[in-house]
Amino acid sequence: MSQAKITVNHLGVYYRTFEALRDITLQIQAGRLTGIIGPNGAGKSTLLKAMLGLIPHNGDSIIYNDKPLQDQLRIIAYVPQRSQIDWTYPATVWDVVMMGRVRKTGWFRRFSTVSRRIAMEVLTKVGMDTYSDRPIGQLSGGQQQRVFLARSLAQEADIFCFDEPFVGVDHKTENIIFEIFHELANSGKIVIVVNHDLGESIANFDDLILLNKELIAFGNRQVVLQEENLYQAYGGKVGFFSKYAVA
Repeated sequence: MSQAKITVNHLGVYYRTFEALRDITLQIQAGRLTGIIGPNGAGKSTLLKAMLGLIPHNGDSIIYNDKPLQDQLRIIAYVPQRSQIDWTYPATVWDVVMMGRVRKTGWFRRFSTVSRRIAMEVLTKVGMDTYSDRPIGQLSGGQQQRVFLARSLAQEADIFCFDEPFVGVDHKTENIIFEIFHELANSGKIVIVVNHDLGESIANFDDLILLNKELIAFGNRQVVLQEENLYQAYGGKVGFFSKYAVA
């Protein structure tokens, strides 16, 4: 199994005078499905965006394979929250997935036969191959999320980042997404997921990052989902988490 990892050193984020994240230091391992959890306003999405250089931050460094992560964006696939996507944009399912091949193909160049084959393979993988001509705005929330998952797979990335991919999706889609996440992790990829739901789905994660503006705990699920950590992050009513701490 690959030993690749992302190392975050003393990361902090301010929105003007508001401190969104404070002194975050941690490591994210390849070959593990890693969830970022915490209460509303804890800085979960902020951490992911700061790591990818999408918002300004201060701190020492964010390193992957001995190089700054922001210098390696070509190997990163990022799927933002659905609320940040313009679903009225006139694009079909096929158009969206082919966007995942642009970086490998080059701008204004014709897509190769290989790229088209990969696009159809990933659409089939997420169960959306029969929707390739459908406008993206006409799909359900779960279908839209599966299409953007397919786009990320088409990128053939080493690092996959998903911001709340399970919001507004059906149970079938959730199962498909988790199955693919596990496949990616098992193949040695880094898979990072901002996750809002702390029900039984939390048992799908190998490692967790627990935040509340600062780092409460990180590591394997059993270590992070300890009552004292959850109480520190959520301030009470944490007993129902305990049964998901073990497989």
